[in-house]
Amino acid sequence: MSNLTLAVRDSTTMLRRNLLHARRYPSLTLNLLLTPVMLLLLFVYIFGDTMSGGAGRDEYVAYIVPGILLMTIGSTTIGTAVSVSTDMSEGIIARFRTMAIHRSSILFGHVVGSVLQTIVSVVLVGAVGVAMGFRSTDASVLEWLAAFGLLALFALAFTWIAVGMGLASPNAEAASNNAMPLILLPLISSAFVPLDSMPGWFQPIAEYQPFTPAIETLRGLLLGTEIGNNWWIALVWCLGLTLLGHRWSKAQFNSDPK
Repeated sequence: MSNLTLAVRDSTTMLRRNLLHARRYPSLTLNLLLTPVMLLLLFVYIFGDTMSGGAGRDEYVAYIVPGILLMTIGSTTIGTAVSVSTDMSEGIIARFRTMAIHRSSILFGHVVGSVLQTIVSVVLVGAVGVAMGFRSTDASVLEWLAAFGLLALFALAFTWIAVGMGLASPNAEAASNNAMPLILLPLISSAFVPLDSMPGWFQPIAEYQPFTPAIETLRGLLLGTEIGNNWWIALVWCLGLTLLGHRWSKAQFNSDPK
């Protein structure tokens, strides 16, 4: 068989392994899903009238759901960092290194499996948003496809970063702690309030990070708001983080075990 055929075969095997692990041990994914769902419920039903500035709870649901969907990606990929770190610390990766399998298939199995789980998580959180009143009646089929593509690309980028964090962490607890910025960054973005309502000194912190342009692009696609330059800024962030995460993960994986 050709090298490409071997890589595809081994990557498929590793993907199946990771999906079986996720099915047998769903508690980590479910726990990570609780964070965006609880924040959605809290900010809509408890703070919704206040946070909407008088516009009403229905308007705030429409505003907050795109940000929560992006937060779901950051939250779910923490499980990837923990899973990779667990494999490293338990020695299974060392075992795989001695076997006649394509080396890159181990990482690609984690990445593809995590992206699939993340997309499922986004769909579940989106369903909660719809149940709470979120509607996107004006979005065309093309805009829905673009929104899905943005979410998938964002999931891929942060999955590679999470894989790198998992490889760099000595244990699963450290991996979970190192990946916490993936949840914290959306909290200081435009997910919950507009940038112009923030203090002037804080606005650059919220603006110049990957979540804000992605959130504004998703809002524009689903709700018809102004997108401006946010779409290409979000695209650059996604491509840059994907490349960085891939290079970082590959370099750590190919280095000699400590």
